[in-house]
Amino acid sequence: MTKVLIVDRSKSMRNTLRERLEYEGYATESAATPTDAAEACSHSPFDIILTDDAHSVPRVGIPFIVLSSEPSVEAAVEAVRSGATEFLTRPIDMNRLLGAIRKASTESEPQSEEPCAPVVVRPRRRNARVEEIVGNSEAIAHVRELIEKVAPSEARVLITGANGTGKELVARWLHEKSRRAGAPFVEVNCAAIPSELIESELFGHEKGAFTSAVKQRKGKFEQAAGGTLFMDEIGDMSLSAQAKVLRALQENRISRVGSDRDIDVNVRVVAATNKNLRDEIRRGNFREDLYHRLSVIVISVPSLADRREDIPMLAEHFVEKISGEYSLSPKPIERGALDLLRQMPWSGNIRELRNVIERLIILSGDRITLSDVERYAAANVL
Repeated sequence: MTKVLIVDRSKSMRNTLRERLEYEGYATESAATPTDAAEACSHSPFDIILTDDAHSVPRVGIPFIVLSSEPSVEAAVEAVRSGATEFLTRPIDMNRLLGAIRKASTESEPQSEEPCAPVVVRPRRRNARVEEIVGNSEAIAHVRELIEKVAPSEARVLITGANGTGKELVARWLHEKSRRAGAPFVEVNCAAIPSELIESELFGHEKGAFTSAVKQRKGKFEQAAGGTLFMDEIGDMSLSAQAKVLRALQENRISRVGSDRDIDVNVRVVAATNKNLRDEIRRGNFREDLYHRLSVIVISVPSLADRREDIPMLAEHFVEKISGEYSLSPKPIERGALDLLRQMPWSGNIRELRNVIERLIILSGDRITLSDVERYAAANVL
């Protein structure tokens, strides 16, 4: 299976590319920064790299494709001179991208007919590329304590919390601190996949199972073999798909769409939702038996409004991280600016705070001042 590394500063772009490429049968990993990309290449062999910047590619001899937001001849020439096998502009034409990946991976295959040397997989360094959980509040300290206790077990975990609170980060730490840390962490957003495709996405399909099934494809359960399957927004899954997930959890086996053969699976399932699943059960939208299978342990991630004392630390953390992504020196934040940030409502939680800090870094002068935050608040806070 061709393995693709996606290097892009935009999390939404990384997730979009991962979802589509995994649907097409590719194995993927992603990285936000050149440092993360180099770390990924140090512990795992990749066949091709997709990047938003040719300069962010580790010089390790892996062919790479540039996905640029700058549609200019100069940018294309620079990318090719840097060694890119292809230069594509955004918005990405997925058919062109898939063709470029197939071409690059084919051309990089050894031409000799002699057997290839076995691939040596280096042990994965734990916690190397997972963002830390920032904050000293009692609420977030309790979450970290639960992770430490629960991660080494095989218990299924249900993570609850509003959008933007960091449920995915909690799931990643549960994986990183588990005995499965060296195996895949595979995520699937149940809300982002059309109901008619969710079963194929989770369980895979056989060639010819439906009109567009031109080849056999493994689903997320098989891709996560030996590791962790993170099912985000599970409260949005259809009842028919819920029934099949329940069977998979009960019997540790699945069957691909279009097949009557059972396949044993060994995965730890961690689920997340922003809904009250007990309310959904009462409304008939969620299976009670599946709820009890998933919620052996429940970790509730607090909203940012419930941990305001962490906002200054989070703000400074994001300044450091985002400045690094932009290759800038971190800007100091004035005390008055931090005080105002603590008072804002933050309905979008940590995700909103990160976006605001990124905006302030771009638009402010040599430091982030109270006036900078006031201008943002006046224009955006309801």
